[in-house]
This record gives sequence, C-alpha cells and structure tokens, in this order.
Amino acid sequence: MLETVSKPGRLASQEKQVQLRRRGVTALLMVAPFVLLYLVFLIYPSLRVLQLSLTNADLTGQGEYVGLSNYARLLREPTFWTALLNTLYFILLTVVPNTLVGLGLALLVTRLNRLKGLVLACFFLPYVLPVSVVTNIWNWVLDSNFGIVNTMTHSTVAWFQDPVWAMPAVAFVTIWWTVGFNILLFIAGLQNIPPEIYEAAALDGASGFRLFRSITWPNLWPVTSLVLLLQLIAQFKIFDQVYLLTAGGPFDKTLVLLLYSYREGFQQQHGGYASTIGVVLMVVILAASLLQSRVLGRGERA
Repeated sequence: MLETVSKPGRLASQEKQVQLRRRGVTALLMVAPFVLLYLVFLIYPSLRVLQLSLTNADLTGQGEYVGLSNYARLLREPTFWTALLNTLYFILLTVVPNTLVGLGLALLVTRLNRLKGLVLACFFLPYVLPVSVVTNIWNWVLDSNFGIVNTMTHSTVAWFQDPVWAMPAVAFVTIWWTVGFNILLFIAGLQNIPPEIYEAAALDGASGFRLFRSITWPNLWPVTSLVLLLQLIAQFKIFDQVYLLTAGGPFDKTLVLLLYSYREGFQQQHGGYASTIGVVLMVVILAASLLQSRVLGRGERA
C-alpha cells in the first residue's frame, strides 16, 4: 500500500526535476551568445587595455613591462590635468542643461493637442543624424564669415576657434543633437503618471506649479536620475564632436580625455600610455557614476 502511494509521488518528483533541467539548459542556450559577445567585445578588450597600460608598447607591438611608471608619468603631465578639467567643464555645460531642456520640451510636447507627432519628430530628428552631418551643419551655421548666426547678429566671433567660446559652442551642438532622446524618456515617464492623481489634486485646489512640484517632479524623479546618469557617462566619453569641430583646439581649450588618449595612441604611437589614459578614464567614470547614483538614490528616497 505504501509502495503504491510513494511511487506516483516519486515519478512526479522526477518529472519536475527533468523539467527544471530542461529549463536550465534552455536558459543557458539563450544566454550563451550574449555571454560570448560580452566576453569577446568587453571583458577581453578591458583586460587587454589594463595589461597594455603597464607596458611601453607602441601602437601595434607588445612592449616591455614598466609597472606603474605610465600612471606616475600621467599624474605629472600637465596636459592630462588640462584634458580632465576640460572634460569636467564640458560635463558642467551639458549634463544638467540637457536634462532640463529635455524635461521642459517634454512637458510642452505633452500639452499639444495637434501636430504633436510632427513637433516631436522635429526635436528627435537631430538625434538620428550621424555626427559628421551634425558637425557640418553647425560649421556652416556658426561660420564666422557667412554663418547665419554671425550674419544676423553682426558678430565676428569664430565660435569653434575662439578660446572662450569653443567649448560652450561644442556643448550647445551636443545638446541640440542629443536632447531628442531625453525628450522621449521624459514623455514615457509623464505618460506613466496616473491622471487620477492630477484629478484628485485639482479637486483639492492645486494647479500650475504646485501640481508640478507635488506630483509631476516626484513621480518623474526615477526617469530624471536615469537621464542624468546616462548623460554623465556619455559626456565623459565625448570624442566625435570635439574631434570634428575643434580637434582639441584652440590651445588645447577643448582637449578632452578621450581625444588626449587618441593623440597619444594614434598620433604619437604611445599605445601603452594611451591605454593608461583609458584605464584612468574608466575609473573616473565608475567613481562618478557610483557617486551620482548614491546622491540620486538619496533624492529618490527623500
């Protein structure tokens, strides 16, 4: 009698184990290609750069092991500190302004009844353009001789060659180019706020800025923190716009860390030293992202 009761239970247990094993194999097969790509295109290059940063390799050779001398040289190099400060200045000019512009435009777009799709497409269009097209457009628009801006304002400023205006001009072009993606994220966040909350607040007499401060802003904070984090990481890695618009000039006023690494690696043939700059940049990005996520996490909990 006991045997007849336990046998169906044992069969059910074995069948469950087989199903679990099949699910595990299926999951592994689905994840394997991504893990392989991750190892080949992210982990291996990262470890290789770390190894190269400890050598005096040129662009193609293996080089000799030199320990931490590349790092010591980098910290003594004034150009490195110039590039780091320029990168931080660029972040200051772009991260928060880009987020605020995206939020403001998203609030305006969501209030449109007609032509909403057309207006949104106009803001998003620059984001899908290649960087070469974007830089050509703004080279024409801000040209000191025949550019639209200088013609209309009778200005003689050479925006991308002026030591004062070069970095703000690159920052402006970057905001114009990338704000469309932020607008989409904010619109998605706004559409996730239940309208019943606004209706209840309106019945209590709240309106205008009070609604934004008490309902929109707190509910939109997770999206805002995500946008800030994405912006921070993206602007630390700025290279294309600076390379095409100013090439780091004038007088290294727009030289950023990635461009400095490019110069050392591909123009000076210092592969090991360029890898050291890359490792330091990676550490700076990780530290800044960690700090920012902690600060923004406190804001979210508050």
